[in-house]
Amino acid sequence: MADTTEASQSLSRDEAAEALESLANELRGDAEMTVLAGNKSVALTPRDTVDYEIEVSEREPMLGDKRESISIDLNWKAEE
Repeated sequence: MADTTEASQSLSRDEAAEALESLANELRGDAEMTVLAGNKSVALTPRDTVDYEIEVSEREPMLGDKRESISIDLNWKAEE
């Protein structure tokens, strides 16, 4: 079974930082973590070691506005 929960919203820089800090605090320790995605809470159990990937993108198209983005990906094998 594969479940995916997605949510997106526009936040101020401070609000985005608070959301990232909340996620980081949930990741700390060795207990189950709760991730908020929109109006849904998802319980996850990360391992002691996780795979961390960060991608920074800067795009300046011929037409349109310059776009910048950061993508962060955390992965781990779920315990059975």
